Formats: sequence, structure tokens, C-alpha cells
Amino acid sequence: MINENILGDFKKALKSSRADQTELVCESEEFYLTRFAENLIHQNMGRSDSTIWCRAIFGKKIGVSRSNDITPDSLIRLIQNAEEIARNQKDDPDFNSLPDSQSIMKTDGFYKKTFDHSASGRADAVADIVKRAKSDSLSCAGTLQNSGTSLAVANSLGTESFASNTEYRFTLTATAENGLAGWAQAAGRDIEKFDFKAVSQRALDKASYKTDPVQLEPGNYTVILEPDAVANFLLFLAFLGFGGKLLHQNRSFMSGKFGERIMGENITITEDPFHPQIEYLPFDYEGAPKRKVTIIENGIARAGVYNSYYANLAGTQSTGHALPPDNSYGPYPKAMVINPGNYSVDEMIGSTEHGIYITRFWYLNFLNPMRTLVTGYTRDGTFLIESGKITKPVVDMRVQQSMLEAFSNVEMLSAQQRLIPQYGALMLVPFMKINNFNLTAA
Repeated sequence: MINENILGDFKKALKSSRADQTELVCESEEFYLTRFAENLIHQNMGRSDSTIWCRAIFGKKIGVSRSNDITPDSLIRLIQNAEEIARNQKDDPDFNSLPDSQSIMKTDGFYKKTFDHSASGRADAVADIVKRAKSDSLSCAGTLQNSGTSLAVANSLGTESFASNTEYRFTLTATAENGLAGWAQAAGRDIEKFDFKAVSQRALDKASYKTDPVQLEPGNYTVILEPDAVANFLLFLAFLGFGGKLLHQNRSFMSGKFGERIMGENITITEDPFHPQIEYLPFDYEGAPKRKVTIIENGIARAGVYNSYYANLAGTQSTGHALPPDNSYGPYPKAMVINPGNYSVDEMIGSTEHGIYITRFWYLNFLNPMRTLVTGYTRDGTFLIESGKITKPVVDMRVQQSMLEAFSNVEMLSAQQRLIPQYGALMLVPFMKINNFNLTAA
């Protein structure tokens, strides 16, 4: 994994550039992974690699090249390649400039014990899970990973930014002989704060129900979503509407609706990379400082997230949400928080006369992006709630639901939040009790 010394190599390489503006970005990751299935570890692996991008600009012509060779000679070749690509591009009339140098808030998301967590340590954790699973005749599969990531950005306008952090990720699927399954996952920066036993037991408990699952009729149900399911929806909402590119192109469900209520009054969503449970890197792939952004406030659409390009088009400032230079998605939030409520999970279940408890969704796809209508399945822990108690498993059902409508029908939010990882994002979210949730046949 790279260290801060790479900024010195970047500065030297940038002096060779003949472009009007030049940018070098390096993301480096070192991770170690243990995979297990059918109660056996079947893979231990590690990987260390770096990706370097160069963005060269002549006027309004932009070229991007990429490599994983961080040697000084390779950096110069990378710049030359980006320059040649730029010269053969058409002008981008909307391009303004790379970001100038800005002060960056210091964060401390690097935990040495997370980075140094050993294969034997991961194996011990898996062994404990398997021991408990076998005692209930369950089969387990999952992953346990610890990693370190560094990001360095320098450009010809004086930007020089470097930071690193660590992360652990854990997933577990437990399966019973009758086909019932339970799911759990966790993520964080400091592995010493990770309670392996408590997280894994959630999956084991769900798979160990002895009652056969019941088939329910299609209809609108009161549902209680675990944070994993809430995060499934939140990530889709971010993809469909929170980014500056979609807002600029009027393809976001929030386009033209800032200041309007689009969710329930009890829903507030922020992008908060500095939250103590998230501790994201403090700047983006342009070296611009990340900012806390209130996206939804008490149900009212307030703002999106921007990189420098789309901030210029919107007449605003970058919020520090640029992705790598060769991406096509535009700016995107990666550290979202849904404010908690005041209820315990037991109170939420106890208040439900007839409903369904949902662990997570699977294979979500959108049907109508502007209406935020999605379809998919419940999976790995779907249960019937009767008279305020979870009574029996339910055969998984298909979801066909507008996410905005669901987040407008939230009756209760838990005080408890969980940190959920998905596709490079970390989301801190509560349980939700939602009314009139549409579920169709299995």
C-alpha cells in the first residue's frame, strides 16, 4: 500500500507535463480475505495493488489514462498517454477547471490492528461460528476481510492530498437442512470493536427456526425492515437521484423538487463522511474536501452531492464527491446516514398486529426510476408477525414498491442503527416499520 511519499513522485512527474492542467490520482489497496462454505474454510488470499489515473487538459480537451505502475518513469509515460488522448478529443464546452488547492480536514480512520489482523485470527472467528452452527445442524458460508486503502491526489494547480484508512467486512449466510436461511453482515474501521459472536448469531438464529415457512397471499402489508433491507433501498435512491449528474440532466426523482416534501416527516438523510462510525477519507478523487450534506430533511428534498464539473454547471461548490477520473456515473454519496428514531426493535414488533419482518432484499432492479419503483425479492430471513410476536418463517415474496412511497409510510424508526456496507458505500441506518408495503407472490 502506498504512503505519503508518492506525492513527491507526483510533483516531479507533473513538471514534465505539457498540458494546460494535469492531475494524478493513485488509489492503493491491500486486503486479506478468508472465504468459507459448508462449514469449511476454502480460501485464504491477499492482494496488494494500486491504480493510477492521469487527467491531462488542453483548453477544453480532456484525456484520461490509467496504469498500476507507480515507478517514476511510468508516471511520465502515463502523463504522455493522457496528453495524446486529450489532443484527439473534442472540446467539452462545460469543463471549467480542475479544483484549486483547498484545506482538508484531518481524519483518523486507520487502525493498525485492523490492517494487521491475521489469517489465523480470521480462522479462529470462523471456527467459533462453525462450532455454533453445527450444534444446530446448520451450514455456514461467508467471508471475513480486513483491508487498508490509501488515496493520493496532486494536480498542477497546487492540490496535494493524501489519506488512508482501514476497514473490515463480514458476511454470513446460515442454511438449515429444510432450506431456511439467515443472513448477517457487518463492517467498520476498528476490528477490535467488532462483536463477531453477536453479529453471526443473528444469522444462525434466523436459520434455526423449526417451523416450516408459510405461503402468504399477495397484498399490502405492514413490514419491519432490518437495516440491511433499509440500506438496499437507500443505495438505490442514491443511485437514482442524489448525484449532481442526474440532477443536472433532470433524470433524478429530485429534479425540480428541492424544497418539496418527497418522504415522510420522520426521514432525514445526510451524507456524513466524518461520522465517527464511518470515518471516510476526507477528500475525493479530485482532492476536493468532502462536506457533510443534508440530502433529505424531515422528508423535504434539500440537496445533492457534486464534483467540480457538475458543481460548475449547477452554480454551486463541489461537495467532495468526485469518483475516479474515468468513471461515467458522476458524483455519488458513499457515507449516508438515516437519522434514528426513539423505538426499540421489540417495541416495533410488539406494536404490529399482523405484518412481515424482512431481513434484506435480493436482486433489486428498478422498474421506473422517476417513480423509484423497484422489484426484487425478500431473502434470508422473512418472518410472519402475529399479535406483536414473530411466529414463523414466510416463503420469500417478490417486492414491487416505490421506495419514495415506502419512505413516506414509515410509522416507526428504531433508536438502534447498524453500519451496512454495499458497493463501496457505508450506510448507517435504523430499523423501519412501514405501512402499506406491496408484496406479491413468491
